Amino acid sequence: MKKILISGATGLVGKKLSRKLYERGYKVEILVRSKSEKTDFKSYVWDYENRFLEEGALDNTYIFIHLAGASISKRWTKNYKKEIYKSRIDSAQFIYEKMLEENIHPEAVISASAIGFYGQVTSEHIFSEDDPPAKDFLGSICRDWEAKVLEFEKLGSRIVRIRTSTVLSEKGGALETLKKPIELNFGAVLGNGQQYFPWIHIDDLVNIYFKAVEDVSMNGAYNASAPDFVTNEILTKKIASHLNKKIFLPNIPKFIIKTILGEMSVLALEGSRVSSQKIENSGFKFNYDNLDKALADVIN
Repeated sequence: MKKILISGATGLVGKKLSRKLYERGYKVEILVRSKSEKTDFKSYVWDYENRFLEEGALDNTYIFIHLAGASISKRWTKNYKKEIYKSRIDSAQFIYEKMLEENIHPEAVISASAIGFYGQVTSEHIFSEDDPPAKDFLGSICRDWEAKVLEFEKLGSRIVRIRTSTVLSEKGGALETLKKPIELNFGAVLGNGQQYFPWIHIDDLVNIYFKAVEDVSMNGAYNASAPDFVTNEILTKKIASHLNKKIFLPNIPKFIIKTILGEMSVLALEGSRVSSQKIENSGFKFNYDNLDKALADVIN
């Protein structure tokens, strides 16, 4: 039985992915920050900041999946921005050094990344994996994150980087935040509403990771974003429609959102289209290729 070691396995995506891998016959083991975290799988405590890794964690690792990373949905204070960075880059560096030290050579290392790689901008350009990283906060994070993961190539590993868009799921994640004001009849379009909102259904995202595990031809960066391009205005109105609600409030002006959210307001006010062509060309088929189908599943 092939062992897959996962960091960030107790998160939204990690839980579903762990379960799917287990059901498909893989031996799933996970890294946790403390033994108090509830899990159905054998777990090992790790603390990259204090350079601690429980003995046996890396033994016989066939594939390492790196999903760990602090949420970007908390206010971006100076200290929290450091945490966002360290939780992704420093943690990957720590595991790489430990694998080097213990002579562990996984067949593949599959890492989360984000479409933030291209920057948080609104433009008519459709970003593909060939586009360079942006120089803003999110672009810099993703650039360094991916660069750190590429170091595992020195161990002879196949490297796959999954650039993820906003994940839509039944419980947890962005949809709960998006739904709440609409359910309370306070829903409104943000800014001018023309910023694009790249998204992916959680089942499709889990299936992309599963394909990356099994398809040895997958190598490099892949956008995990549905082929349906929607704006914030379309998204808001479609969520309302699936909730049998109406949007009657005027658009929330940009300056109000910036005042409330500070620097992280770019997450709400900016967004571009992201190409799904590369992952589709690899043979992947989206089960949820349009927003109505996705929302019907996760809301209804």
